[in-house]
Amino acid sequence: MEPQALIDYPELKNKKGIKYSKSQLWNLENENKFPKRIYLSKVRVAWVASEIEAWIKARIAARDNKNAA
Repeated sequence: MEPQALIDYPELKNKKGIKYSKSQLWNLENENKFPKRIYLSKVRVAWVASEIEAWIKARIAARDNKNAA
């Protein structure tokens, strides 16, 4: 299995432009509307980079499909 890249919260916020607060992300994850976090320690979390990229692409596709209708 190929290693997966992980994104921590600052990278998610700064490089990916996702401006949700930590509590908003938690709520979205619990509603299955955002990829689930991985616990690296009791206080540090990250997300799988490929899952975040897929989520972003899905949001763009949903927007484009809505505009095409």
